[in-house]
Amino acid sequence: MASYSARGVHGQVVHELGGRIVRGVLAEGDTLDIRALGAELDVSLTVMRESLKVLAGKGLIDARQKRGTFVRARTAWNLLDPDLIRWRTEGGDADRLLDDLADVRAIIEPAAARRAAERRTDEDLDALSAALTAMAEARGDVAATAEADALFHRRLLAATGNELLTRLELLLEPGLRERDRLVHGRLGPDDPVPSHRAVLDAVRDRDAARAERAMLDLLAKAADDADRATG
Repeated sequence: MASYSARGVHGQVVHELGGRIVRGVLAEGDTLDIRALGAELDVSLTVMRESLKVLAGKGLIDARQKRGTFVRARTAWNLLDPDLIRWRTEGGDADRLLDDLADVRAIIEPAAARRAAERRTDEDLDALSAALTAMAEARGDVAATAEADALFHRRLLAATGNELLTRLELLLEPGLRERDRLVHGRLGPDDPVPSHRAVLDAVRDRDAARAERAMLDLLAKAADDADRATG
């Protein structure tokens, strides 16, 4: 699930209007005056229409005959979309986002760690070890650390051997990447390797209970870091 580039005229319009909607400047149910917005942003109607198609794909807007283009209810938004996640953090909704993410991770990841310890293969261990190595080599680079962190958790889900659990990466990864960007960007470099190594060691030893505890410890630290980052 990729974010939409903010480069170029289309990208700038998408991010400007998307941010306004998520912040509530353009509220649920509001009808958009496309011509007026185009004039305000100094872009053509063609650019506006193409940008609105992107926002419609994210569930933010819709269009109806006799009503025009309007902002959809929040329940229709694709809250897992990377751009929506970014607009929420930039718009002051980081606390709620990170709390929700922590809840979801607490439900899924300790159980996934337990299953991975019970079912992992040698190939799974190699993949987890490679992700941990990438994490160590990131050396405080926020983007590289976030990428390696996301990779480790993706590999852990895959190690459960459960196809449905594996696809939960689509649920967790966008929020995890934004969480890492926000936390490491505000708190400075942190060494995520020890907490992740504890999970990997337990999975390697096929110790399901220890893997679950190690993941709970990792999530507790992640929640504490998020609390400090949003302060």
